[in-house]
Amino acid sequence: MSFDALKSAQETLSAEREGLLQLEQSLGQEFVDAVKILGNAKGRVIVSGMGKSGHIANKIVATMASTGTPAQFVHPAEASHGDLGMITKEDVILGLSWSGETSELANLLAYSARFDIPLIAITSNPDSQLGRTARVCLTLPKAPEACPNGLAPTTSTTMQLAIGDALAVALLKQKNFSASDFKNFHPGGKLGANLLRVEDIMHKADHLPLMNEDVLMSDAIVEMTKKGFGCLGILNADGELSGIITDGDLRRHMSADILSQTTRAVMTHGPRTISTDMLTAEALNVMNEASIQCVFVCSDKKPIGLVRILDLLRIGTA
Repeated sequence: MSFDALKSAQETLSAEREGLLQLEQSLGQEFVDAVKILGNAKGRVIVSGMGKSGHIANKIVATMASTGTPAQFVHPAEASHGDLGMITKEDVILGLSWSGETSELANLLAYSARFDIPLIAITSNPDSQLGRTARVCLTLPKAPEACPNGLAPTTSTTMQLAIGDALAVALLKQKNFSASDFKNFHPGGKLGANLLRVEDIMHKADHLPLMNEDVLMSDAIVEMTKKGFGCLGILNADGELSGIITDGDLRRHMSADILSQTTRAVMTHGPRTISTDMLTAEALNVMNEASIQCVFVCSDKKPIGLVRILDLLRIGTA
């Protein structure tokens, strides 16, 4: 009998999708209560689980920590050998166990009860030791595992992961956690680059290539060459950006008398501009949509900066 890998994959995803659907439909007041307890915590969210649940717990910790909810993973077995000291009375414990009877969690549960540290359970068995000890029990539906033997945690861990994400996102929204806040925790890599703002990377002050309207192109080309950005911003009498001249404009207007023409005659009127508080990822979208290589940053229509595609490539946004 031949093995159909594609069919197997589709069956796995179907089983896990069904588990997520059941989980979505099962959520109720307990979830609201859990978010309230987590949101009111003065300390950290201590997340713990054994085996596959432990791996999911670590991911929940990473997601919460990066979205404004201080969190830490405590291994349940290590907790019994001194790591309980990591947990304070201001913390909240989030315990994961599919059966709710994981023996390694016993001392953690006792510690929670002894010092009145709020415990939130994520389990499929609310009548288990974990479920009964918890102040709030988030009960996972007993959806079939994708594993044909019903043994390997698949659907169950997918649901654990999903409800962890749901908690983290709810807390993020409750705290009005912004993109600027997110940037503080993600300074590196492409994500960090996308969260930089235009003011962080723009060229400014004396480096800007700017000239007034009605200046001769012979002088304008000298300024363009001197500044080396491949463009020149044109200012009206009020100091506002009224146009731009790029290398492309020079080629389109190339003629024997181009040096005697004025910047007003050659410039592209009403160029696209961006603001200092715009994310670099948004600036890239503006430039891609307009098919331009550079864009001026303006405040009250007056140019205060310049950003090029090359700048976005340098920091990893483009």
